[in-house]
Amino acid sequence: MRRPVALRLQAALGTLALAAAAGVVLTMPETASAAAGGATGYATQNGGTTGGAGGQTVRATTGTAIHEALCGRASSSTPIIIEVEGTINHGNTSKVSGDSCNTAADKIELKQVSNITIVGVGNGAVFDQLGIHIRESSNIVIQNVTVRNVKKSGSPTSNGGDAIGMESDVRNVWVDHTTLEASGGESEGYDGLFDMKDNTQYVTLSYSTLRNSGRGGLIGSSESDRSNGYVTFHHNLYENIDSRAPLLRGGIAHMYNNHYKSLNESGINSRAGAKAKVDNNYFEDSKDVLGTFYTDQAGTWQVSGNIYDNVTWSEPGEDNNPAGPDPQSNTTVSIPYSFTLDDASCVPSVVSATAGANKGLKVSDGSCTPQSPDPTDPTDPDPTDPDPTDPTDPDPTDPPTGTNLSVGAGADGSSKAGGTSYGNVRDGDLGTYWSPAGTTGSISVKWSSATTVAKINVREAAGSEGTVGSYRVVNHDTGAVLASGSGAGVIGFSPVSLEKITFEITGASGTPRIAEFETYAG
Repeated sequence: MRRPVALRLQAALGTLALAAAAGVVLTMPETASAAAGGATGYATQNGGTTGGAGGQTVRATTGTAIHEALCGRASSSTPIIIEVEGTINHGNTSKVSGDSCNTAADKIELKQVSNITIVGVGNGAVFDQLGIHIRESSNIVIQNVTVRNVKKSGSPTSNGGDAIGMESDVRNVWVDHTTLEASGGESEGYDGLFDMKDNTQYVTLSYSTLRNSGRGGLIGSSESDRSNGYVTFHHNLYENIDSRAPLLRGGIAHMYNNHYKSLNESGINSRAGAKAKVDNNYFEDSKDVLGTFYTDQAGTWQVSGNIYDNVTWSEPGEDNNPAGPDPQSNTTVSIPYSFTLDDASCVPSVVSATAGANKGLKVSDGSCTPQSPDPTDPTDPDPTDPDPTDPTDPDPTDPPTGTNLSVGAGADGSSKAGGTSYGNVRDGDLGTYWSPAGTTGSISVKWSSATTVAKINVREAAGSEGTVGSYRVVNHDTGAVLASGSGAGVIGFSPVSLEKITFEITGASGTPRIAEFETYAG
C-alpha cells in the first residue's frame, strides 16, 4: 500500500539534512554553456520557438541579476540568452524596474516580454523555493535548470506554488531538460509543478523530471478555461506524483515516450472536451494512468504502443471514467509536426539517461540510445524546414505570380496615422500608403469568403524603404503565424485558405509607410 507523498519523503529529506549538517556539498557536472539542439513538438509551430537566439549572452548568479538582464535590454522583445549558475532564492531576488521588463521580488517574472532563453550552466542552476512565472509573453526557452519546493502557503511563498507557471496569453514556450520537484502535496503548501492557464498555447515540455508532488500540472484552471492547448510532453519522467500528469481541460496535448512511475491516484486526466494523443509511453506501478477523473465532463484520448506495467484501475462511476484495464482510443488527433518514437520498452532506460537538469542535454533519436546533440551540425534536420528538393515548397525569394488578390478586397488595421487610409494598401497605387499611429502596428487584407494565399509582397512607399524591421504574417482567422522575419518585400509560406491575413510590424527604425500589401495564390 502506498503512503502519501509527504510521508514517503521523510527518509530522503532526513538523509539530505544529515549531509548538510556534515558539510557535504553535492556538486553537479559541467554542462553546456548555451542551449543545444532546437525546440520540438508543438513549440515548433506558430512560427517556432527560438528564445533569445541571436541576442546578447549574459551570466547571472542571482535572481536580481536575471531581472537586471531583462531590464537592461533595448526593448521588451530584444533577444537575450541568460546563463544562470548557482542558487536563486528569495534572498537574492529583488524587483528591478525598466521599460523592457516587469519584474517582482518573490519570483522570476517573465511578464510582457519575448525572445528570452534562461539556461543553467557550469555547476548548475537551482531555483530554490522560487518559481518561474511566464505571463503575457512569447518565445521563451527554459533549459537545464532545477526548480524545487515552491510553496503557495507557509513561508516563503512564490508563484502561487507552481514551479513553472504560465498564464494570460502565453505563446511558444519550450521547457527542456529541467528538474521540477516538491516535497509533498497541497497540505504541505505546494501546488503544481508545470501549470498552463488563461490562453496558453504552443508549449513543449521535454526531457524533464517531475517528482515528489501532489500535482504534476494542469492545462486549464477550470472546466470553463478551455483556451489552452497544443502542448507536447515527451521523454519526461513523472515519479511519485499523486495526480495531474497532466490534468487537461479542453485543447489538445500529445504525450509520447514518457515514463510514468508511481502515479498514486491518477495520471493523464483528459476532461472538459480535451483530446490527448498518448503514444509509446511506459506506465509503471501506478493507478488510473489515463481517463476522465473527478468530473462528469468527459475528455477523449487516442492511444498507441503504450506499456502498462503493474497498473491498477478503479471502477467507473458518475465522476470517474478510467480508460483501462484495456485502454482503447475514442478519438483521433492529427499532429502537425514531425517526431520519431522510441519503442515503449526502452523508455525507462532512455528517460533515465536523458531527463532532468545536468544530464548533458542528451536526447533520443528513436534508436533507444541517448545522443549528445550537436547544435552546429548542419545535417541535423529541422522539422519545420521545407524540403529543398520538393518543388512544391514555396521559395520566398521567387517573385509572386498570378493576380494580386488584394485589389478589390477589404482592409483594416490596428491604427492609422493622420492622412492615411487602410484602403491605400490594396488600391494598386504606389503613391498612397498606410502608416500606423506609431512605429509598430498591423494592416490586414480581408475577403468575404475563404481565399487561398501562399505569398505576399509588402511594398514600402518611396522614401521609406528599409523602415520596416521585424514582422509577423498572421492567419487572422486562427491566429497562426504563417511567417516571421525582418524587412518588407516578398514573403512566401505554405498555401493557406483564409478570409483575413495580417501583416504585423513588431519593430521598425521609424514610422513605416506601406504603399501596397499584395497577396497571391502562388
